[in-house]
Amino acid sequence: MFLLPKPTLLLVHTANSFAGPSLYYAVGLYDDNRTTLLEGLQSANVKVLRVWLDNLWWMGWASCCNDTVLERLDDVMLAANSYGIKLLIDMHSYNALAAGDVFGVTHGIEDFYTDRRAIGLRSAPHSCCDHLSDYIFGFEAENEAMTGDVSVLRGMLALIRMYVVHGQTFIQDDQQWQCDRAATIKGQLSDDSVLMTGGESWMAESVQPDFLTCDYLDVVSIHAYAPTDYYTSSSETYVQQALSAGRKLIMEEWGACYFNTSSNDCPSGRALPPATRNANIEGWSAKLPWLYWEVIPNADPHWDNDYEIGIVDDPSWSTLKQAAQDALDAPAAFDFSEYLL
Repeated sequence: MFLLPKPTLLLVHTANSFAGPSLYYAVGLYDDNRTTLLEGLQSANVKVLRVWLDNLWWMGWASCCNDTVLERLDDVMLAANSYGIKLLIDMHSYNALAAGDVFGVTHGIEDFYTDRRAIGLRSAPHSCCDHLSDYIFGFEAENEAMTGDVSVLRGMLALIRMYVVHGQTFIQDDQQWQCDRAATIKGQLSDDSVLMTGGESWMAESVQPDFLTCDYLDVVSIHAYAPTDYYTSSSETYVQQALSAGRKLIMEEWGACYFNTSSNDCPSGRALPPATRNANIEGWSAKLPWLYWEVIPNADPHWDNDYEIGIVDDPSWSTLKQAAQDALDAPAAFDFSEYLL
């Protein structure tokens, strides 16, 4: 139903592509699940696994950089390296902020990004991550920073400021936040650390002019779920802008909906025939280096917003696996080879 023609390749080719997935809670996996995940990813020849450091905040581990989380991160880094995989680390997520983590409660959503005192309290997890280029692909200050397009009022006028979310306008007006965070992180980590933006809600929102001119940002991360965003005609303008600025782009989040609803609006619906979903995956595999949202080490329970593909008993895993293998032979406009194992 949603099968679209494959986009043509980008006109500028300087290197081969690569692929990987996100699994935001990978740091919290049990050992056997982690092994299942990494063995499956190795069989697909993936190069990068994206994880979040704040994925355990809901367990009461409020700090994204406490000892328990960092010890688990160490375990995942060592294990992933043995499978030829590096980690892309999101230090925080807008999701946790909006859900009321320690930063959201203490500062509120808007002040988290704009109040100098709040900004000054956050830094990089120096003790775990310096001089680890063999294990870490890159760092992002936050997943989908400043996203959202509605004002959520929680009953009391005094709390309005805490919960206002501005979305695209706020991102455009506060582009410097990304550069400031990257400068702080780069100042605490080694010079070979790759700093990335963490993406926004769609392609045009993800690629902001100031991101491309920031001296501390190396890669601009694109999040996009509308299939038309995967066409060369949609991405080529941003590719040329990045090339001109000496920056790189990565399709950091994309996914093919399990349901028969639009892939950028996937809360529920009827299950697509596996052949149709697999054709979507084949047709939408971005010609930029990409990370799929998301691959899980178990059977997919098909909960809401279902883009997940399970390594266990999922009829779409073999298709995604082949797409990841094919990516290594696909030409791309950006050369990431020095960052990969």
